[in-house]
Amino acid sequence: MTARVLVVDDILANVKLLEARLQAEYFDVLAAHSGPEALEILERERVDVVLLDVMMPGMDGFETCRRIKLSALTHHIPVVMVTALDQPSDKVTGLENGADDFLTKPVDDIALVTRVKNLARLKMLNDEMIMRASTGQQMGIPDDGALARAISARSGRVLVVDDHPRSASRLLEVLAKQNEAFAERDPQAALMRLAEHNFDLAVVSLSLQSADGLRLCSQIRSLERTRHLPIIILVEPGDEARLLRGLDMGVNDYLIRPIDRHELIARVKTQIKRKRHSDFLRHRLAESVEMAITDPLTGLHNRRYMEGHMKTLVSDALRVGRHLSLLVADIDHFKAVNDTYGHDVGDAVLREFALRLKRNTRGVDLACRMGGEEFVIIMPDTDVARAYQIGERLRASVAAENFAVAGETGIRVTASVGIGTLERADDTPETVFKRADNALYAAKRRGRNRVVAEAA
Repeated sequence: MTARVLVVDDILANVKLLEARLQAEYFDVLAAHSGPEALEILERERVDVVLLDVMMPGMDGFETCRRIKLSALTHHIPVVMVTALDQPSDKVTGLENGADDFLTKPVDDIALVTRVKNLARLKMLNDEMIMRASTGQQMGIPDDGALARAISARSGRVLVVDDHPRSASRLLEVLAKQNEAFAERDPQAALMRLAEHNFDLAVVSLSLQSADGLRLCSQIRSLERTRHLPIIILVEPGDEARLLRGLDMGVNDYLIRPIDRHELIARVKTQIKRKRHSDFLRHRLAESVEMAITDPLTGLHNRRYMEGHMKTLVSDALRVGRHLSLLVADIDHFKAVNDTYGHDVGDAVLREFALRLKRNTRGVDLACRMGGEEFVIIMPDTDVARAYQIGERLRASVAAENFAVAGETGIRVTASVGIGTLERADDTPETVFKRADNALYAAKRRGRNRVVAEAA
């Protein structure tokens, strides 16, 4: 993923070191050498995460953080305080001033990348759900307070999986002050509990005596019920190999033993907020009245909603300089399906096509039915290369397996896909859609069952 990070430190060498590490992971990095300079940059630039040193002359990191969180323009930007190892009180003061996380000097590369990625994703989810809510209000959908609850939620239900009684007891003591916290010694009992009840976070020790904590993490990720549940792993010092394996399999964050209680509080709070934000994006509109925004046949958003949301997305992408891509997919020879098998079978094909479409979209994407056999996916923060990959994955998913419909052994269906992207400062939703539509027609002309991007 890409994100813009503001590094704030009065020592140039520290700035250059963090800048080099972040740029190696393809983050866009801005630099400030004082609190006032950081506040000035935040007022005029789009920033996704702030790395803020505590010790600076004049306005220190605590005061800078406090001002960032007090401003209506910047309060939603995650702030990571960079603290000294021998100053645990800095973490308390940082939390009191609104810090979202901590890094300890000397900054570890894995910790740096993990924290920045976590908070950048949280910022992206926050921006997206506010935009979705704004679009819903424009469409006349009443506000039931779900957005405010998702943004303000600070407590949640946490399950700790640790078979060391003293360790589990200490973790529960810290977590229970702000959350409903529970503990399980047995990983399989924990998995069943997570699947059967609503939890916001799992904290899994990798030091289990009778089981493999990473296997439990893998099982959590593989179950439909728990696939989106955030996971924090507890790792022994020096166990970098298992830590990296955990991050590779989708673990959200980690803590190194001995556990610092303030870092535990901060990481848990971030993951619970991320869970609530993700839940909001997945369920908000589905739980709302379907009036005027949902296609009744496929359950996708309809053209009316898409056009309203597209205006918001294009405006926002142009304002902050993000990528935006549009995918238009059309079922090949769909009229022949209706003529040969009847409209009931045609409707069944449309419903199955919509299911395959949804399986190939991310949580932040918007899948719509334009009408007839034409479908659209709007993809924020996605360049043409990534959009092409998504289009090809969709095309292959449609062609790979016949469509099973009632009374038929299976119908072979293919789709043509066109990709258009936001290119110029004067672009509008109409110009982006026109590019995608032209690309779709080019795909049809070239033989169908293919993906074309940016056709002239």
